[in-house]
Amino acid sequence: MNICQSTHVLSIAVLIPLYNHGQTIRSVVERALQWTSFVFVVDDGSTDDGIERLSGCAVRILHCPHRGKGAAILAGARLAQRLGASHIITLDADGQHYPEDIPLFMHTIAEDPSAFVVGSRDFSVAHVPTSSRFGRAFSTFWMRVQTGLSVDDMQSGFRCYPLEALRTLSLTEQGYAFEIEVLVRAAWAGYGIRTIPVRVFYPPQAERVSHFHCLRDNWVISLLNTRLTIRAMLPIPFRGHAASSEALSLTKPLATLKRLRRDVEPITLAKSTAWALCLATLPFFGLQTLLVLLAIGWFSLHRVTALLVLPLTWPPFVPGLAILLGFRLRHGTWLTEFSLTTLGYQIGERLLDWIVGSFVLAPILALAGGLFVFLCARLCKQ
Repeated sequence: MNICQSTHVLSIAVLIPLYNHGQTIRSVVERALQWTSFVFVVDDGSTDDGIERLSGCAVRILHCPHRGKGAAILAGARLAQRLGASHIITLDADGQHYPEDIPLFMHTIAEDPSAFVVGSRDFSVAHVPTSSRFGRAFSTFWMRVQTGLSVDDMQSGFRCYPLEALRTLSLTEQGYAFEIEVLVRAAWAGYGIRTIPVRVFYPPQAERVSHFHCLRDNWVISLLNTRLTIRAMLPIPFRGHAASSEALSLTKPLATLKRLRRDVEPITLAKSTAWALCLATLPFFGLQTLLVLLAIGWFSLHRVTALLVLPLTWPPFVPGLAILLGFRLRHGTWLTEFSLTTLGYQIGERLLDWIVGSFVLAPILALAGGLFVFLCARLCKQ
C-alpha cells in the first residue's frame, strides 16, 4: 500500500529501452507491471520480433530510429514527463535486472526525490563477464577523479532519473556512454547521487545477448572520460553551483579571494591551497593535476581554489627552487654554476636533486601557502 501511494504521489514510470531482445522483453515487462501500470518500452529501431511479443501487454510503446541507448532513454523521458511522470526507473530488456527490485528505488525516491539513484549490481553471482568487472572499476575511478564522488556501479542500467533534474543537464552522448556522462554532469550540477544494492542475473556466455561493442563503445567511453577529465581540470565553477566564474583569476588575487570568501570558509580555502601546493610540488611529473583532482574528492577540498593555485608550481620557479634545495641537502653547498655541464650533461644528477628537494619543499610551501591564504581570507572577512 505504501509503495502504491508513493508511486501515485511521485508519478514514477518504468522505462525499458529495447533493441533486439525479443526473447526476454515480455517477461521483463510483465514483471515490471506487477509494481506499476506506468511502464514504457522505447523501441530503439529493433529488427527482431520483440515488439510483436508485447501484444496484449498494458504497456506504452515508443518507436525511435536506432540511435543508441542514451537517445532512447532521453526520448522516453520526454514522453514520460509530458504524460505527468516525475521520475523514471530504467532497466534493461535482456533480463539482467530483477524488476522485483523496483520497490527499492521507490522507497529511495520517496526519501530523496531530487537524487539520481543507481542500482549497484551484485557481482558475487555466477557468469559475471570480466569486461563488466573491469568496466565498473574503470568508470568508478574516473568518476572519483572528475567529481570527487565514489559511485559503486557507473555502468548499471538499473537506475532512477528525476526528470526535472535530467532536463536541466547538457548531455552529448547517445549510446552506452550516456549512462556515465549523465552521472558526472549531475554531480557537477549539485544533484545527489545515491546507490542501492540490486540483484543481477547473467546467463552463461553462450546464451548471452549483448549489443555492447567492445572496441567501439570502449573507445567512445574513453574519449568521453578524456573530455570530462579535461573539464574537471579547469578552475571554473560548474554550472549549477553557488560559485560563479566572476573574478576568479590569479592575475587578480585579491578580487578572487574576496569572491571565493563569500562562498567558502577560510579554513577550507587554506586546506585546499595547502594540499594543491604540496601535491603539485612533488616530483610526479605529469600526474600532479590528477593527484590534486583525487585529493579534492578524498579530502573535500574546494575544487576551484585547488586548481587555481596549480600554476604557481609550474616551471621554472618551484622546480628550480627544488633543485637548488636538493643540491644543498646532498652536497652541503649551493649550486652556483648554471651551464651546459651542470644542467645538460649532469641532468641525471639534477633530476635526483629535484626529487630530493621536492619532498622537502612540498610541505614547506603547503604550510606557508595555506597559512597565507587563511590569514588573507580572515582579513577579507573583517
